[in-house]
Amino acid sequence: MDRYLKPGKGDGVFNMAVQFLTKLGVSLAGSRVLLVRGRKSGEIRSTPVNLLKVGGQRYLVAPRGQTQWVRNLRAAGEGQLQVGRRVETFRFAELADEEKPVILRAYLKKWAWEVGRFFEGVDHQSPDEVLRGIAPGFPVFRITESA
Repeated sequence: MDRYLKPGKGDGVFNMAVQFLTKLGVSLAGSRVLLVRGRKSGEIRSTPVNLLKVGGQRYLVAPRGQTQWVRNLRAAGEGQLQVGRRVETFRFAELADEEKPVILRAYLKKWAWEVGRFFEGVDHQSPDEVLRGIAPGFPVFRITESA
């Protein structure tokens, strides 16, 4: 079964605030607004995400698992990242589970204060085998090109 953690009421308020500020051009620790076409409706959907940079590459991590934005991004094959008026269209490659530990570690090191509770006791200091064990529940996308 695919892992998915439904957001609580407080999460919705927090996400709305981050999305509002990011759309104004205030990026909170790397925040972006992800814009992606809905796989069923065809309408553009938006959600705040944390853009992670590791070794010159950029990544999106889904700390709640198989969310709607993850499913929509896979179906669309591309998305857009917005900060203020700047919007970048991108394509991506989804990482295999064995590639994820280094990215999950970096993500937790940077954003544990915000998303650590979704990792159920795993943190940036957890052994590689623990990170490999949780990897299937956390989709990770490497941004491969800007359009």
